[in-house]
Amino acid sequence: MAGDDGYPVANFENLMTDRLDSWMDGFVLAWSSNDPEHIRALFTDDAVYDPQTADGEWHGVDEIIERWREIDDSEENWDFEWLPLVETDDLAVVTGRTRYFEPPVSYRNLFVIRFADDGRCYDFTEWYIEEDTG
Repeated sequence: MAGDDGYPVANFENLMTDRLDSWMDGFVLAWSSNDPEHIRALFTDDAVYDPQTADGEWHGVDEIIERWREIDDSEENWDFEWLPLVETDDLAVVTGRTRYFEPPVSYRNLFVIRFADDGRCYDFTEWYIEEDTG
């Protein structure tokens, strides 16, 4: 099937598992609520979160919660969409786009999520690059 521009349109609906869909729903919920229990539900106790910043990795779920809550994005000020790129038994790679309304800015996202057997993440790395909206 081709889109209006003639390029094929991908159907990602069948490419992701319930585990990834559920985890990403939880990620968006935690981002929206900033609730420590929502954040905790995503990560193992010894998880590592690497935001690829000069401040380095966050180690353990307690530091992840603390650092996550410091960001405190207002739920009404952003929109996020995502698609799976790769998923295996213990790994998912996700691409996304985050749009902030005020001030208006948009980022492209890439997440590498490594899953423990219980479906929680034990290693999360994210990259984000500001899009040129001009």
